[in-house]
Amino acid sequence: MARDGGRRGDPPQSPPPLSVEVIDSHCHLDIMGGDVAHAIAAAQAVGIRRMVTVGIDLETSRWQARVAAEYPDVYAAVAIHPNEAAEGVDEHTYAEIAELAMLPKVRVIGETGLDYYRTPPERHAAQQESFRRHIAIAKQTRRTLMIHDRDAHDDTLRVLAEEGPPERVVFHAFSGDAAIAKVCSDAGYAMSFAGNVTFRNAQGLRDAAAVAPRDLLLVETDAPFLTPEPWRGRPNSPYLVPLTLRALATARGEDVDTLASAVAATSERMFGPW
Repeated sequence: MARDGGRRGDPPQSPPPLSVEVIDSHCHLDIMGGDVAHAIAAAQAVGIRRMVTVGIDLETSRWQARVAAEYPDVYAAVAIHPNEAAEGVDEHTYAEIAELAMLPKVRVIGETGLDYYRTPPERHAAQQESFRRHIAIAKQTRRTLMIHDRDAHDDTLRVLAEEGPPERVVFHAFSGDAAIAKVCSDAGYAMSFAGNVTFRNAQGLRDAAAVAPRDLLLVETDAPFLTPEPWRGRPNSPYLVPLTLRALATARGEDVDTLASAVAATSERMFGPW
């Protein structure tokens, strides 16, 4: 038996529902596997009415666009993940990403950005070129830019400044400290926090969440990854967003409903009304 009283193979239990509905701003419904309709229903039962499902390459981006078109409460994000982009991206792929972005339920270019954790220095230039191209697509299509930034804060912010950001920018699974949060705040970039903000060794993330303006905060799962405590190590799903939102409220010393209302408003500003 696990410490939480369940077996490791069991899915996490549903948390108490939120009183104010919010959006899971980043999940991967395709990687989660299982039935999409069931995942949506489980999320809605706890106050996660809507979600953004995110592509990491051309095939998965096509999949997200199809699912978003089928389900009213799903939006799609399309892009080539920086770890994929490290191998180089051809012109046809960029053209199709831009074409997918024009579909009505595709509201986001992402996840794009830089990831130096798994990429050797000789491939950083390829990632940066892909990031620049995705920034251009976001501005061309007037879509929100969703950034993956891992161990690359300085270059991510530099490239974004050099290219000029689109109107709406979201740092997904925000991984910076309070100083980076201040830089993002000054630039008007939204910061989306995932389940790792609940981890015992993540005080730096909680400090960042505490100093970020309330109207620039979003919440996400990155499902099936970054499962919040007490279920760390099991597959994540949008229905677990309330655990992360409540942890954010605690880190900020504020009322859960007040934070949820702000997150809902920022989500609509970033991704548009349904």
